[in-house]
Amino acid sequence: MCTAASFNSKSHYFGRNLDLEFSYNETVVITPRNYTLPFRKEENIDTHYAIIGMAFVVENYPLYYDATNEKGLSMAGLNFPEAKYYEINKENDNITPFEFIPWILGQAENIKEAKKLIENINLVNINFSEQLPLSPLHWMISDKNESIVIECMEDGMKIYDNPLGVMTNSPSFDKQLFNLNNYRHLSRKTPDNTFSEKIELDTYSRGMGAIGLPGDLSSMSRFVKVAFTHENVLENDDEIKSVNQFFHILESVYQQKGCCEVAPGKYEYTIYSSCVNTDKGIYYYKTYDNSSINAVKMHNYDLESNELAVYPLIEEQEINFQN
Repeated sequence: MCTAASFNSKSHYFGRNLDLEFSYNETVVITPRNYTLPFRKEENIDTHYAIIGMAFVVENYPLYYDATNEKGLSMAGLNFPEAKYYEINKENDNITPFEFIPWILGQAENIKEAKKLIENINLVNINFSEQLPLSPLHWMISDKNESIVIECMEDGMKIYDNPLGVMTNSPSFDKQLFNLNNYRHLSRKTPDNTFSEKIELDTYSRGMGAIGLPGDLSSMSRFVKVAFTHENVLENDDEIKSVNQFFHILESVYQQKGCCEVAPGKYEYTIYSSCVNTDKGIYYYKTYDNSSINAVKMHNYDLESNELAVYPLIEEQEINFQN
């Protein structure tokens, strides 16, 4: 399970939590403009927008989990068990789900251009390899002005406008939005007593406006909690404070090892959290064992190159002793 968010503060920021019970040894990867993007059923793209994101590199191919291109368009794939992929249709662009992120980010500058590409896409049921079958996913795509969600269902591909700029997992995005109706009473402010005029009820604690906000790890509860946090946190005019605030949004739905058992002795947890300044192409990240913020700058690499740049994650925590 996972959580993604898009947030405007000093700049535009995009990122996600990756929640799984195991890691693929993912790395931060820059795909420069002249790295050839191969596609199984469509022509290769030799020149495209540069991309930075978190990926599992296999056979020199970046399997992106989340990424941002040099124009500021961002995209993340999250687990979605209801996903249905399709057979080849010669009338469409037949793109496999693991090619979806580079197909969009390599060519689209913003959501408007992404929608035009998506209108002709057929996400086909082709595995990367026998050892790496497709994962059931849905995707959030964002620029600084808007976000959309893409879901492939039994009855076809759905494109949802995402007014909140957050996403988790199941159920489908339209049902997640509808579920927020059950929490319309939540507030950052202290609530009035509407229980009864006959009894005086005490405000015995701060934060009582958020009583009823879910705190469990299920995807629907995480959607409510991250949406409430996202809509109520304060914006900042400082880069470091903005990045910290974005990570605090994601931290509201962190998963700790031991709290979500998915198989005997196996526990889902937040493997990494990311935050990209999409205006500057800076990819910030934290890992479960290293809460320090680390960063890779896209524009510090030769974006005219034809070779991937791969940066292993810094997993070891550093402690800043003050005495």
